[in-house]
Amino acid sequence: MSEKPIANISINALGREAAYQLANVTKTTPQFGALTPRWLTRVLEFRGLDAGIYRVNRVVEGDTPLDALCSQDPKKVTIPQGYVEYETKPREYELSSISTIINVDTKVSDVYSSPYDQIGEQIALAVESLRERQESQIINNDDYGLLKNVADGQRVHTRIGRPIPDDLDELISRVWKEPSFFLAHPRAVAAFERECTRRGVPPVTVNVAGGTFIAWRGIPLIPTDKLFVDGQKNPRGQVGKTNILLVRTGEAKRGVVGLYQAGLPNEQSRGLSVRFRGIDDNGVASYLLSLYCSVAILADDAIAALEDVEIGEYYDYRTI
Repeated sequence: MSEKPIANISINALGREAAYQLANVTKTTPQFGALTPRWLTRVLEFRGLDAGIYRVNRVVEGDTPLDALCSQDPKKVTIPQGYVEYETKPREYELSSISTIINVDTKVSDVYSSPYDQIGEQIALAVESLRERQESQIINNDDYGLLKNVADGQRVHTRIGRPIPDDLDELISRVWKEPSFFLAHPRAVAAFERECTRRGVPPVTVNVAGGTFIAWRGIPLIPTDKLFVDGQKNPRGQVGKTNILLVRTGEAKRGVVGLYQAGLPNEQSRGLSVRFRGIDDNGVASYLLSLYCSVAILADDAIAALEDVEIGEYYDYRTI
């Protein structure tokens, strides 16, 4: 049975295209796809500095740094004497600066700032970009970055390439004094979840800093794309190698501490200032954004790294 052709029906009414000209379009603020939650800077404890320098004074430790009397014999009354030695050349961390300049044509901002302020949106996006760079520098900076400053004795290689529970347990054995969180690329987190599922021990979830994360032995795995896979934030292939960190944070715990400059002029947020530079002869307004940051590892056992983590192993669970 053949289908009957549908006749073109002309509607005697206002059309969509013409009506659109009178409609109010609901708009969003600019959406920047490269932005991330930056969980690391949320869970890391920070210390504000007065003059941009942070000195880590360590004690020179030995097998028995200070002897002590421990006896119930009243005849033994001689109390050992001594002192605790300090390092004479402790490491000092100087804040690094991350800066950018935003230019906005005042004619554009005057005319096109409803419903969103053009200058405010430009500065907001620039601030987000600086914060992204800050998190990357905390992990990857050649001088103070976490990856480059893990002690040799705190570096662990995977047993079979894939991140298995035994590997994370080994990290815990290296950072056993109140470990705070694991740090891993989202693909590494997924690879670890697959290994746990394969072994029938799916990790539980915990709530930290307003987010929900999987946890191993009660320690959350915090995702970040700043721990690169083969040098890339967003690897295109399914295979690749990365690192997983275990961190203890906090000055009181002799852990890892984020650093920033406190009390900046025109401070917009922690360690970040926004300064108006003026308007040039062409009516272009200029704003300088400066972010001052660093990170310090107070003790060697505050951080450990699992190296050469393979992320590309998948399983057909029907055959297991």
